Amino acid sequence: MFKVNDYIMYGMTGVCKILDISNEKFINNEHRKYYVLSPIYYDKTIIKVPVDNNKIQMRKIISKENVTLLINDIPNMEALWIDDEKKRNQQFKTMLKSGQCEDLIKLIKSINFNKEYTKSLGKKTYQSDNDIMKEAERLLNEEFAIILNISPSEVTSYIFSQTSQ
Repeated sequence: MFKVNDYIMYGMTGVCKILDISNEKFINNEHRKYYVLSPIYYDKTIIKVPVDNNKIQMRKIISKENVTLLINDIPNMEALWIDDEKKRNQQFKTMLKSGQCEDLIKLIKSINFNKEYTKSLGKKTYQSDNDIMKEAERLLNEEFAIILNISPSEVTSYIFSQTSQ
């Protein structure tokens, strides 16, 4: 169970702060506990999620130590590519929905490698790959930004500065 003031990753919404854990009473006198979430990068949005909801992915954000380990491991991570667009799209969406930082990094790395390759052939990348990469970058940048105490727009240059040493 999470606590008030914890930062969590909430599904595809991204980083949220738990503002409260409230008890809601329904018409039939049933009581249910809810997390009251505030997405960090979306002002004036409040989300209420039942504490016992297992359908939506919620996890605590990773530690600064794990961010450093992941960044240091980026050069060793394998790029994943599936030539069949439908199968690739399915695999990439599954990885995206997992919300795991390592999966997000692999997605970004794989799509970037393919982008460079197709560009060298004078071709364009698939829009679906670009959309998935943008979403993976958003989720990863939001989480790393909170942990590193920088803005999401600074995360990519931070990662680059750490991996190019």
